[in-house]
Amino acid sequence: MNLEGLKFSKMHGLGNDYVVIDESKEELIAENEKTDFSIEVCTKGFSIGADGVIFITPSSGEGEEKGDIRFRIFNADGSEAEMCGNGIRCFSKFIYDYNIIKKDIIKVETLGGIKTVEITAENGLSKLFRVDMGLSTFKTKNIPMIAEVDEFLEKDLIVNGEAIAMTTVNVGNPHAVIFTENTEDIDLDNYGPAIENHEAFPERINVHFVEIISKNEIVMLTWERGAGYTHACGTGATSCVLAGNKLGVLDNKVLVHLPGGDLEIEVYEKENELGAFMKGDAKLVFNGEMI
Repeated sequence: MNLEGLKFSKMHGLGNDYVVIDESKEELIAENEKTDFSIEVCTKGFSIGADGVIFITPSSGEGEEKGDIRFRIFNADGSEAEMCGNGIRCFSKFIYDYNIIKKDIIKVETLGGIKTVEITAENGLSKLFRVDMGLSTFKTKNIPMIAEVDEFLEKDLIVNGEAIAMTTVNVGNPHAVIFTENTEDIDLDNYGPAIENHEAFPERINVHFVEIISKNEIVMLTWERGAGYTHACGTGATSCVLAGNKLGVLDNKVLVHLPGGDLEIEVYEKENELGAFMKGDAKLVFNGEMI
């Protein structure tokens, strides 16, 4: 694959970093090369280095699934993810600041459904992003998870011979939430991949350990499916608050502390299901061109 002259941007949301490729006008990386491209450019030390690659493309949906624009994200291992909270904020900043779509409210097509992003701007540049993450599901068949129960709420999963209580939820992508007394005691390099690749999760799963400070404040650690340890995870923060709210241990508005910074999550109820808004920022690190 010849990448000479390819323009890209490096962006991050709370330290979760991405290579952004603008394909809003034309395809720059062939569909059958996107996986290998993502693996190559995400390799730290040998290329740009990132947690994933974001592609900005025209919306391909129809009717209610038609967005203003389409968000695609590939993990560092080349797998395509349904959705990414930190990634969609970076995506929204790029399309707003570079005048691809200059609107305060943007409908974004993702593999996890249409997401509505509200943008707060100053002097023509975006500053904050409030994303409607949509409705969640706790049904094990929709995680997907192989289990004998309809919902896996604070139930034990045997991981390497150890029973670990967790709650599973899907917010467009799958998450396992484990509440713990102290996140500093967690051996993430051990538990993260063991749970991510557990046989109960045929499509693998994102893993989060959560310490509750109060009903309105938590600390969390993340092991992302396909990326490993990351400084932050927007869908993960959303999932942790939704899980805590479902279990009655967290309120509707929660401040989430991640290694890369903070996110605000607000839970709402619609159609007897729980949904959430995520609020946070995104940063442009640099623009570049392949040589």
